[in-house]
Amino acid sequence: MADANEEAWWAKTKGLMYICLAIWAVFGYIIHLFVGPLNNIVIFGFPLGFYMAAQGSLIVFVVLIFLYSYRQDAIDRAHGVAEED
Repeated sequence: MADANEEAWWAKTKGLMYICLAIWAVFGYIIHLFVGPLNNIVIFGFPLGFYMAAQGSLIVFVVLIFLYSYRQDAIDRAHGVAEED
């Protein structure tokens, strides 16, 4: 039974990791490939491409860290492998 629980835990953990890596890749690399067209959109006097490079990606990364931590803790608790508070 422990092996089935461990496999389920690992499958959910890998799924979460792949989703987070995909989001990281989009905001770390792919968005920046489209800076030219994004610069045609202006927000608060700054081109959107500049904003995404200077601020937007960083904000997404910080939010992603907290979401990953929250979801991983929920997965750990559901499978009985959470650390004690």
